[in-house]
Amino acid sequence: MRIFETVLYANDLDEAERFYRDVVGLEVINRSELLIAFRGEGSVLLIFDPKLSALSGREVPSHGTSGEGHVAFAAGGEELDAWQARLARFGVQIEQVVDWEQGGRSIYFRDPSGNSIELATPTLWGKL
Repeated sequence: MRIFETVLYANDLDEAERFYRDVVGLEVINRSELLIAFRGEGSVLLIFDPKLSALSGREVPSHGTSGEGHVAFAAGGEELDAWQARLARFGVQIEQVVDWEQGGRSIYFRDPSGNSIELATPTLWGKL
């Protein structure tokens, strides 16, 4: 079984759209006042307005959270230097770089809503 959708929340969907489209490079596949849907490789990232997604009476169960979320995107080890340069070009501060004892590397940064975004080598968790 694989994860099909991942959800993060943002109070400013316009700002989130610019960030994930322009900085991260994801394709927008749907946009409404409730959410933005981005296509990843074999998955979808949904960014919801938490005030609207928490309302009852929607066609799907309400949901939401407070505070920052986390999502990790797979990036090959040879891609991480290019990602660091790209983030610098967009003025995105890298919060931390971790070289994992078990192998692999992660780069952490924040989206405009404060969500923790990670670029991680797929070797981090062994063979998936």
